[in-house]
Amino acid sequence: MSAQNNKQAVLSGGAWFAVILVAAMIGAALYRLSAGLGAVTNLSDDVPWGLWIGVDVLAGVALAAGGFTIAGAVYIFNMKKYKPVARAAVLTAFVGYVIVSIGIFFDIGKPFTLWHPLVMWQPHSIMFEVVVCVVIYTSVLALEFAGPFLEGIGSGAAKTLTSRKVMVPLAIAAITLSFLHQSSLGALFLLMPTKLNHLWWTTMLPYNFFVSSIAAGLAMVSFEYIIASSVFKHDCDINILRGLAKGTAITLLLYFLLRVGDIMVKGNMSLMTADGAGMLFMLEMALVLIPMAMLFLQSASAQTTGVIIVPQSLVLAGIILNRMDILFLTQLKDGVTYSPSIVEIIITAGLVAAIILAYRIAVIKLPITSSVQADS
Repeated sequence: MSAQNNKQAVLSGGAWFAVILVAAMIGAALYRLSAGLGAVTNLSDDVPWGLWIGVDVLAGVALAAGGFTIAGAVYIFNMKKYKPVARAAVLTAFVGYVIVSIGIFFDIGKPFTLWHPLVMWQPHSIMFEVVVCVVIYTSVLALEFAGPFLEGIGSGAAKTLTSRKVMVPLAIAAITLSFLHQSSLGALFLLMPTKLNHLWWTTMLPYNFFVSSIAAGLAMVSFEYIIASSVFKHDCDINILRGLAKGTAITLLLYFLLRVGDIMVKGNMSLMTADGAGMLFMLEMALVLIPMAMLFLQSASAQTTGVIIVPQSLVLAGIILNRMDILFLTQLKDGVTYSPSIVEIIITAGLVAAIILAYRIAVIKLPITSSVQADS
């Protein structure tokens, strides 16, 4: 593809809308930095964590889990079937974690002190562990993405960085670091046993977060593979989608057994019908069981992408709902309310648009979606 065609492709269609959203985000971000957190958001002492933490961090980190999941499958368990989607999965994770970092930058009261935890260690803090793991994991993702990037610009170093002797250690590091910070985000809420309804609060929270992130990652890889295949007009291997569907379904089954089994063992079944929280829990479980059943069926018989993207989208919706429920149920009590300000909404929409735009540019400019990637 020529440079001119590349430029036209990057700036065509919905990409212009993404550019507009990113531009609006930049303006809102400058306003947030100049006016301060309290002046531009609806956050308060009662609700210190709002839309940015919910979407950009808790949900965003889970949805980016496809990077370590697919890298582990391909380079550790030698599932070569999934190699055509490995680079796209790593790209999504890398861009996602960069955007997560930007979201945190806007959310903290003194954004230009974001680097402090790296030199002012608080080893007894769960959030310190999360910060360190996220920083190191983002660096690992950058190294994983460096291969396709160097290959795209014609560098001879690309062959070394895409070899198995490099990718296998990186995949191991990615899984280790992801287990630590994905589970620690759940462990953070262990500090709130009196605030969080016990349909969610459990000593199993770290494991629930990690297992559900695997389901979210697999669903996100399927979703982006189908959408990218349609937008960029490249082949979409139904066998890959069937395998991802089966993996997602098995992970959802494990997650369901962990959640419900724990509730039964601890005698909290009555909470399911007690109040509005019980209704939210039942909705969450519906968004586990319904797509799980659909994906088990489609993992063996799916012939089109349309029948797979629907349940995988439901999985993504269910994981996002779970993270939002946990976040806001710990805060919205005793008449406390919260609704995001327009600045919060614009910045969140702009960050999502930035992910889409960065993904689009990378796929057009670099060898991301090529199904032919040589083994070393």
